[in-house]
Amino acid sequence: MKSKRGLPLPKLIGVIHLPALPGSPEASHLSPAQALQQAGLWAVQEAKILQKNGFDGIIIENFGDAPFFKTEVKPETVAAMAVISAAIREVCKLPLGINVLRNDAFSALAIAAVTGADFIRVNVLSGVTATDQGLIEGQAADLIRERIRLNAQSVKILADVHVKHAKSLSSSNLAIAIEETAGRGGADGIIISGDTTGRAPDATVILQAVEAAKHMGVPVYLGSGATPELMPYFPTALRIIVGSTLRKNGKPGAPLDLVRIKKFMKATKKNVKTRRNPT
Repeated sequence: MKSKRGLPLPKLIGVIHLPALPGSPEASHLSPAQALQQAGLWAVQEAKILQKNGFDGIIIENFGDAPFFKTEVKPETVAAMAVISAAIREVCKLPLGINVLRNDAFSALAIAAVTGADFIRVNVLSGVTATDQGLIEGQAADLIRERIRLNAQSVKILADVHVKHAKSLSSSNLAIAIEETAGRGGADGIIISGDTTGRAPDATVILQAVEAAKHMGVPVYLGSGATPELMPYFPTALRIIVGSTLRKNGKPGAPLDLVRIKKFMKATKKNVKTRRNPT
């Protein structure tokens, strides 16, 4: 499966936790231009680091904008993320993804389409989910049609199933949820995660997700909890999205830590050919 630039969907994606963007509470002491410049420099530097250290994809998310809007961010957030995405594309050749928290899939798609990014992450693509922002309903029908309208079909959609910081109200059966998200929802890839940021799901959940995604013909990503210690136990079919582990003290939103990055990449390279299924 390839992007518009002929690049395959990545197997190892590093997450760039953007600092507070214009309009968010944590950026209230800055002018919008100052907040954008600060976040842009942060993102470009981190993209270079991730590319240099062997990642084959990156994704940006407005992590510093908490508390998050449920389904529609403000215009200044879209503008800032578009500028940052374009800046990253100038210095980094890796496939680039966009995640607009909490669940503004339409803004993510627009940013990706106009800046030449390769994929988006959608926390709730189908079904109904109770989150810390309230109830969120998936809008797969509108999103897929919007992708066609923008002539952006090559922007792939990676969708969470049983997403972290939330509880699905549609299906407690993970395999069925994956089948519906990929089949009826149109996701190009599936993401599974633990209960919260930095926590991995149980081994049985990972195995079940890998099997269900294989049945649907889509890749499956682990969206939280990847650590050097766990890498040997992941199935070879499991792709990885990693953020917190790479940062100082393992803290989400902290600066990247080269020592932690190198430790993670060493574990990844050492075990990539010898990973065994969890027991």
